[in-house]
Amino acid sequence: MSDHQSIPERLSQIPTLWSVVGHAREQPGDAVIAAQHQLLERYGGAIRRYLLAAVRDPDGADELFQTFAYRFLHGDLRGVRRERGRFRDYVKGVLHHLAVDYHKRPRAQPLPAEHPALEAGPPSLVDSDRDFLTSWRDELLAHAWAALERFERDTGQLYFTVLRYRADHPDVHSPQMAEELSSRLKKRLSSSSVRQSLHRAREKFADLLLEEVVQSLESPSSQALEQELIDLELWEYCRPPLDRQKKN
Repeated sequence: MSDHQSIPERLSQIPTLWSVVGHAREQPGDAVIAAQHQLLERYGGAIRRYLLAAVRDPDGADELFQTFAYRFLHGDLRGVRRERGRFRDYVKGVLHHLAVDYHKRPRAQPLPAEHPALEAGPPSLVDSDRDFLTSWRDELLAHAWAALERFERDTGQLYFTVLRYRADHPDVHSPQMAEELSSRLKKRLSSSSVRQSLHRAREKFADLLLEEVVQSLESPSSQALEQELIDLELWEYCRPPLDRQKKN
């Protein structure tokens, strides 16, 4: 995002997930396959984590993931419509039904009485919503971290390094942080430069996280974005750039 642009202008320039969905539904041949693989690759981690939480069985979760992937990659996007809301709501609904059906099916080999899958039982809608939101949020954060790491490689700015260190060592003060990073990087860093890099890294991370969230929205307006950040409990991460925009 360019610094001179307003938040609405920036949001309008981010390709949303719905444009990829559109290609997956409307374009023939290789375009369909490429778009579907892009969607599955992007959110595969969230899908796997949700299924594991829902069935408490790695083998069962892997089986359901393969079922979802097969249907998804073979054109089963008929239920995806912009007017039905966020893309994650569609994915969550499909996965919830897969998990419920999994718990209802008869098993050729009964599970041991103490197996976690039996203890869990079929997921309720409330549990399903909570677990999927957690998985989706974790995936968005992971993508933002990966984007910040790419930014550091491309620019040489140590944003990922300093922010990752701060996340892993929240109680370390900047002088010690500068000393340890200097030793690790074999490059002299002052505490003031570390503080400045950390401030800029947080701003960049917030921008990247905003972009990740926007891509899954039907209408990436400021209001829709704010509500989605609240729903995903990411508001505190991203509020500073939105607040700054409102003051301008």
